[in-house]
Amino acid sequence: MALDYMLKHRGFPGRLSGTDFQFTLRRANPKGATPLTQRERRSDRRAPDKRADIAFMAALWEHFGDQPFERGNLDAGRLSWLFGREVLPATDPFDPANYESMLVINESAARAAFPEAFGD
Repeated sequence: MALDYMLKHRGFPGRLSGTDFQFTLRRANPKGATPLTQRERRSDRRAPDKRADIAFMAALWEHFGDQPFERGNLDAGRLSWLFGREVLPATDPFDPANYESMLVINESAARAAFPEAFGD
């Protein structure tokens, strides 16, 4: 049942520069994609975690804008901090454990949560 196809988003940053905060995967997990889950962001999160969220949202917006996009090699952990609020399923039904699942940015929620990511 493992899926060995994983779209690699060329030009998407692999990590937050100067940190170990990963944005993309190098290769598909032979056991299958890690399921996306909605992680709660608390107001007392560390500044580096917040910077990673802002940078990841900025990269998502730069690469995909308001158009649906395939999950592909985007890191499940990083996506899960945004999933269910700023990043939503683009299809119904939605498989949270599939590299080919389609997502879309909830622009109004993303702009409210991460205004710095949009450069307005």
